[in-house]
Amino acid sequence: MVVIDTNVVYSALRSRLGSSFVLFNALADGKVDYAVSAALIFEYEDVLKRPKNRLIFTETEIDQILDSIVALSSRHSSYFLWRPFLKDPKDDMILELAVVSESDRIVTHNTKDFNGSTKFGVKAITPLDYLKKEKLL
Repeated sequence: MVVIDTNVVYSALRSRLGSSFVLFNALADGKVDYAVSAALIFEYEDVLKRPKNRLIFTETEIDQILDSIVALSSRHSSYFLWRPFLKDPKDDMILELAVVSESDRIVTHNTKDFNGSTKFGVKAITPLDYLKKEKLL
């Protein structure tokens, strides 16, 4: 089980050329066990619908993509009280989801943001490294 950081989802929707897009397709094909929470889906929505991010998708299409992500994933709630642990509270939310879902990986382009996550048995890894590790390339 893995948790996918918002920057990976955004990258996958922005370009079809990178490892984020390959990972996103692996999720859609059911090749990756993926954990989400309501808080993470709301963060995805917030970032993907920001006017400055200018994706080619309409808000309705983004809603459909998010609905698909929810339908294809394992849904979890977290109620941990040990925040803050990381520098960014939104990253804490992702780490909490990884812990409660028993995920051993957070897939992100910003691995340094999750320094210390190994204390909880969770390693931050880039999309390319994850794809290589799981032999999805």
